[in-house]
Amino acid sequence: MQNILVTGGCGFIGTNFIRFLLSDADFDGRIINVDKLTYAGNPQNLADIEDVFRGRYFFIMADICDPQTITDLFAKYKIDTICNFAAESHVDRSIVEPDAFIKTNIEGTFSLLEVARDHQDQLILFHHVSTDEVYGSLGSEGYFTEETPYKPNSPYSASKAASDHLVRAYHKTYGLPVTISNCSNNYGPYQFPEKLIPLMILNALEEKPLPVYGEGRNIRDWLYVSDHCKAVWKIMQDGKRGQTYNIGGRCEKANLDTVEIICDLLDEMQPRAHKRPRRDLIKFVKDRPGHDFRYAIDCSKLETELDWGPEETFESGLRKTIQWYLDHKEWVERVKSGEYLSWVKQHYEDI
Repeated sequence: MQNILVTGGCGFIGTNFIRFLLSDADFDGRIINVDKLTYAGNPQNLADIEDVFRGRYFFIMADICDPQTITDLFAKYKIDTICNFAAESHVDRSIVEPDAFIKTNIEGTFSLLEVARDHQDQLILFHHVSTDEVYGSLGSEGYFTEETPYKPNSPYSASKAASDHLVRAYHKTYGLPVTISNCSNNYGPYQFPEKLIPLMILNALEEKPLPVYGEGRNIRDWLYVSDHCKAVWKIMQDGKRGQTYNIGGRCEKANLDTVEIICDLLDEMQPRAHKRPRRDLIKFVKDRPGHDFRYAIDCSKLETELDWGPEETFESGLRKTIQWYLDHKEWVERVKSGEYLSWVKQHYEDI
């Protein structure tokens, strides 16, 4: 793998993956980052990478639903690998505006697969990044495995389930070399503030209410983003073609517990002026429709077959995440104010 097309590379996980590949992994090839630059795509995330790794990192603003552009990139950069992060990914947004999720997550994946099939003679791998939400909701016991039947409960998870099925079908029908990973909830640097952990960190720092759905007992399995990136690269290098691998952090937390831990760490790392605990900012709000009760991943296949395991505990990863947001207040302000969108429009006039 020398010329990797990373789709959605200006988003949260894609940004961290590109940084990992160029700075920390055993990879000496080129990365071609394609991103449509929707609201959560921020090319400033990788501005320093573009300077440091000239000749090895290239950014192209494009839509994965545009097969001609992707075809041209295959010819120009001799693409041999695709790692597909591109997705609309926020459950709440999918409830209000599901059409964007159908377009990007299903039609976009289909378009990529068709281009990959047209260039199958030069393709080493098509890796598809997905979510544990395709499996639906767990009760108080049990874990999602790679054999768990799909049972998505939101337009977001349904669109990701459909894209997973397409990738698997292209392997079975056309022999396309694919791998799929389904991960649990990620957190870490560069995450857009709409998601739970950055939202709670930033609201708490700004003395705003910390909204928690229902009673806060819904459970998520948390995975630090750098652990996820290492797992994806491991699968791409050593995973069996046609196989799915679940990536989890073995870190189940009720949402209320997660918010309380964030409050306690912030009280330690940056106390409020009046010294009162930030837990008093927690506010319970009406639960969202179709809110899955619990996600929990059994990642023993990945651990056993590919010798991978998460390196960060929840507290160590969360402490690093909080410190990153404390150290990058300018990034936060640009994102929250929308200033980065103005920068994007100035540099990419056709957006």
